[in-house]
Amino acid sequence: MKFLCQIWFDTEKSNLVPQEEWDALTQECIVSDDHWRDRGVLQTALALHAPNTALTLRAGTGAVTATDGPFAEIKEHLGGFVLIEATDMAEAKAVASTFPILRYASIEIRPAYSINDGR
Repeated sequence: MKFLCQIWFDTEKSNLVPQEEWDALTQECIVSDDHWRDRGVLQTALALHAPNTALTLRAGTGAVTATDGPFAEIKEHLGGFVLIEATDMAEAKAVASTFPILRYASIEIRPAYSINDGR
């Protein structure tokens, strides 16, 4: 079963972390990702650029409009995600609890499915 692990940062706090600390964390995350990928657990992992780089689309009265930035002012922002394969939520939780990023962010875990396969 697939699980999407969403990485959520407190925007204010994450801006206070020194660059050297982020660089060291990035290296730890690469090692962790490789560990889980080698075991067939990690499907993909991506980091996201800052919320101010976002573009939000909305469908209105026959037209699609685009707005720069995130949909709303937020206290936390989505900083990345990891898609894993696990037998159940307990195993997904056990895997995600080893991610080094957890020291700096919260991780929301959700079961995921292909719309081709249904729920």
